This record gives sequence, structure tokens and C-alpha cells, in this order.
Amino acid sequence: MGIRAAIERKIKVLEVYGDSALVIYQLKGEWETRDPKLINYRRLILELIKEFDDIVFHYLPREENQMADALATLASMIKVNQPEDVKPIQMSIYEAPAYYYNLEEEEEIDDHPWYHDILRYVKNREYPDQATENDKRMLRRLAHDHVLDGEILYKRRKDQALLRCVDSIEAKKIL
Repeated sequence: MGIRAAIERKIKVLEVYGDSALVIYQLKGEWETRDPKLINYRRLILELIKEFDDIVFHYLPREENQMADALATLASMIKVNQPEDVKPIQMSIYEAPAYYYNLEEEEEIDDHPWYHDILRYVKNREYPDQATENDKRMLRRLAHDHVLDGEILYKRRKDQALLRCVDSIEAKKIL
């Protein structure tokens, strides 16, 4: 239990984040505790929190809980024998990206993206010049999984999700 570990480390100020609204709001006293198992749990926690100068409980919905999942994964990987072995985790959030792609630069025009022949076939049922019967058959097979919406070509996956086909310039912008 995390609260016991904090007490063993002689931590006096603690913020607790939990993704169980029931438990968090019962510990904060905002909700009534009726379940006999949770009554004993709440009683235990209320005894343990007397060891802290300040303790605050926060509800964090599961979809916003990536940090807790990451910290739990890290905690499970580290074996600590002595209290002095514990080193704090320093995290920083930077406002500016570490790397960016300048979209304002003049870019070369990609006249024939990788999907050019598929687009032409889906749009006009035209084959490339010099296409053999084998090439035509392959193009028909490839085009079968593609859908045209206006001027935008999509590839349909097996689960019916549509993936937008992009050329190399768009791919660089996306990345």
C-alpha cells in the first residue's frame, strides 16, 4: 500500500491520486461509506493518515491516468533495500517542442505520389501506359481496397476503418 510506504519513508506531506471515485470521495468524506469491507478500509486509511502533516486525496479519471500507470510501471521495476537508495524522479514539461519541421519552407511538388496509379484507376478506370496484363490485374486488386472521396483517396482496412493516402510532402508535415 502506497500510504504505508510513504509513512515508512517519513514523508509528511502527501498528495494521493486515485482513479476510483468511490474510494476517493469516501476518504474525503463527501460520500457515505456503506459497504462493510469499505468501512474497514476507510477506518484503516483514516488511522494511517494521522501520520501526515498534510494529505490530500484527488480523483483522477482513468482516461487521464497515464502518469499513474507510468509511475506504477516504474515502481514495479525498481527494487529498493534502503530508504536512502530512493532518488526523486525529476520531471520537466517544456512549452516549446524539442524538434519541429518548418512548414513554411518551399517544398518540391510531388507530381506522382506512391498511390498515383491507384488514384487514376479508381477515378477514371485508366491503367498506366506500358502496363502489362499482370500489372493491370495487380492494380485492380490494389484498387479494390481503396475509396475515393472527392479528391482524397482512402485505403479501407479489414475492420472498415479508412486510412488517408498521403504523399511524401504531407507525410513529412504529419510527422
